[in-house]
Amino acid sequence: MPKKSKRSFFQQFLKERKTVGSITPSSRYLSRRMISKIDFSQAQCIVELGPGTGVITREIIKRLGPDTQLLVFEMNEVFIERYLQYNDPRIHIIHDSAEHLRRYLEKLGLAEADYIVSSLPLTNFPEDLKHVILDESLSCLRAGGIFIQYQYLTTALKMMREKFPRVRLEYAPFNIPPAFIYACYNC
Repeated sequence: MPKKSKRSFFQQFLKERKTVGSITPSSRYLSRRMISKIDFSQAQCIVELGPGTGVITREIIKRLGPDTQLLVFEMNEVFIERYLQYNDPRIHIIHDSAEHLRRYLEKLGLAEADYIVSSLPLTNFPEDLKHVILDESLSCLRAGGIFIQYQYLTTALKMMREKFPRVRLEYAPFNIPPAFIYACYNC
């Protein structure tokens, strides 16, 4: 990522600390580890929550099937205007909260998501909002689908295990800061 983009990300971190959870965007290493669980040949609908500058978004788009829909939820207008502009009918940039996921699936005529990839800084959110977002995500995820979340701490593990039938935790050391990846299965 160019220095100008990193500077812009840091500025947004300072300005929007409740919704921007890091001083720097995710590394390509973390991005690739996050999406390694996605079967792009079978996915009909992928949702991304909190893409920031779109590092993970770009990795998803590289592999996106010709008929796969990608819904990208971002609250930060600066990130949307500067980094999340795509001229592709498969990609839907949504300036709204992840708690309204069902509304947008229905609006696009989609029954459910196959995968939900989240970079939301859950540790910064109020408890009730965390629960609402995770409940909404689980209710919108197809049977056998995967909710993939990264965090810098393991504090969300208990909540993830309460919400999802199966949770696998992985460590991604080659990111600044190092991160934990939660793969939460709806099976």
